[in-house]
Amino acid sequence: MVRTPLTQEERERGERLGRLLREARGARSMAEVAAEADLSPETLRKIETGRAPTPALFTVAALARVLGLSLDELVVRCALVVA
Repeated sequence: MVRTPLTQEERERGERLGRLLREARGARSMAEVAAEADLSPETLRKIETGRAPTPALFTVAALARVLGLSLDELVVRCALVVA
């Protein structure tokens, strides 16, 4: 199965999500947060760096729970900013 290339907007949204998660993680280690969310540290690293710009909803929900973020907040903060 061939995956459709991501649009520029999807890549930028993934980068915003990654920045938000990094900020929310603060001083906690990537390994600690990943373990609590039942993810590999590599998966979290890819999301935080934008290399996995479209993570599964369950992955994002698990990270939001561990980091004390609401899914509503993530949607609003990761939405396209129109100038």
